[in-house]
Amino acid sequence: ERIVPVYKKYNATGYYVAISDADRHPDLEYFATIHHGIEMDAFAAEPGAGDYLLYFGRIHPHKGTVEAIDVAERSGLPLVIAGIIQDEDYFEQQVKPRIDDDRVRFIGPVGPDERGPLLSGARALLHLINFDEPFGFSVVEAMASGTPVIAHERGSMGELIEEGVNGFLVGSYDEASAAVRSSAELDGSAVRASVEYRFDVGRMADEYINVYHRVLDVHGTSTIS
Repeated sequence: ERIVPVYKKYNATGYYVAISDADRHPDLEYFATIHHGIEMDAFAAEPGAGDYLLYFGRIHPHKGTVEAIDVAERSGLPLVIAGIIQDEDYFEQQVKPRIDDDRVRFIGPVGPDERGPLLSGARALLHLINFDEPFGFSVVEAMASGTPVIAHERGSMGELIEEGVNGFLVGSYDEASAAVRSSAELDGSAVRASVEYRFDVGRMADEYINVYHRVLDVHGTSTIS
């Protein structure tokens, strides 16, 4: 918010691109919204529903680590927690006491080689955020791995998740637990197919090139070859 007045000064001359409609600030004038893209070839869907739930992200109250533990316990499925500890007090006081290396496992940050198999092996990704997240890379990566996402309906989640196709938007523990049960019925290949083009890095690049052409047209400049 503090930097917005600076950006606002350039509304008449700048060309702002948002990474999601949810990320647009009401005081700024946007030229386009272009969702991030990922290398789809780095992820693959695996057949069958996984036997664990996954939390994948920073260990922080905003990201809903404790909420993921609560939903996993209600659902009767083990939870794997992967990510860096960003809020040490939160981890020590609210997360660590519930880790038993059986029903709740913490494996820390995950490298590129482990990322794909961990995502594709899960029943669902629990993304129960407590803030208006402008985008969610782990959400898209999970779906590219054929794993549905269960997320709080906040920020950009409604732009990323197609209800009942590649995941579920929820607002309560009961809804999240029901979504875990329903997630087993979603076909992994269909989950992946729903995002293969929408969030591919090539699509993102094409849209930025299109924006560059439009900006040049506004100024009457020759287009990019």
